[in-house]
Order: sequence, then C-alpha cells, then structure tokens
Amino acid sequence: MENNNFTTSFTTKASPEAVYAGINNVRGWWSESIEGDTDKPDAVFLYYYKDVHISRMHITEMIPGKKAVWHVLENHFNFTDREEWEDNDIVFEISEQDGQTKLTFTQVGLTPADQCYNVCHDAWTSYIQGSLRSLVETGTGKPNAHEGGLNAELVEKWGLPKK
Repeated sequence: MENNNFTTSFTTKASPEAVYAGINNVRGWWSESIEGDTDKPDAVFLYYYKDVHISRMHITEMIPGKKAVWHVLENHFNFTDREEWEDNDIVFEISEQDGQTKLTFTQVGLTPADQCYNVCHDAWTSYIQGSLRSLVETGTGKPNAHEGGLNAELVEKWGLPKK
C-alpha cells in the first residue's frame, strides 16, 4: 500500500539537538500566533491565523535530538467544507545521514484527497524547508507575524484569550 501522507525534509550541518530545539520553538518558525507551551511533553497549544486557520495541537511525544509528535485535536479552515487535519499526527523525525542531520516532517493523515492538500503542501514545504531550516542554521526563522484577527465566534469556540 502506498503512503500518501504529506512529507518533506531537509539536511543540515546543524546538530540533531539544534534541529530538535528549532522544532520546539514553534513561534520562531511557524507563527507568532501561538498560545501555550510548545516545548513540553503533553502540552496543548493553539495555532491561529486570522479567521482562516485555527488548530489545537497536543504534544504526544518528545525524544530529545530524535523526534517530536503533535496530535491534532481540533482544526478549522475557512476554505474547506470539512474539518480536515483532525486526528492527524504531525511527526518530526531527526536522523543522521552522511555526517549531517536530516529532518523528516510527515503529516500523517494529510493526503492528496484533502481539499487543503495543495495549500497545505505549499505552506508546510515553505515552513519546514525555508523557515525552520533558517531558524536552525541562522537563529532566525520566518514565522507568520502575530496578527490576531480571529472572529469572535472562533475566539469563543477555541477558548482563546480575548485581546
């Protein structure tokens, strides 16, 4: 059976520990609009971008220098007609390859059958191969700026603090 889950990767001279630290600095590479801890086992955090995308993630696995896994508890896109991503696992696997560190990112459950697949493919590729890699290698990523903009209904539904 073919694996159709979205995956992307990069290789770097940075250490496995530096890659792992970068992954856990979610505000440094994905978005400044994150509520909650992103670097503690069993933590739950929220990601949001205006009223376009909001997600509640549970950190289910953390193995320093090797792996991190987020389980998507809830998710909403304003451009799909179903709750895609829910119950997906977002997996970061770190390995050594030819004297370098390889990060493999897989979203288990994000497949070409999903309405968001093309948008999500392009976004994840940019965040992982561009922003996260930059954060790991230079100390500066390219996350979404903290813009807020969530509508009142989503703020209430997701329990975000009102700003």
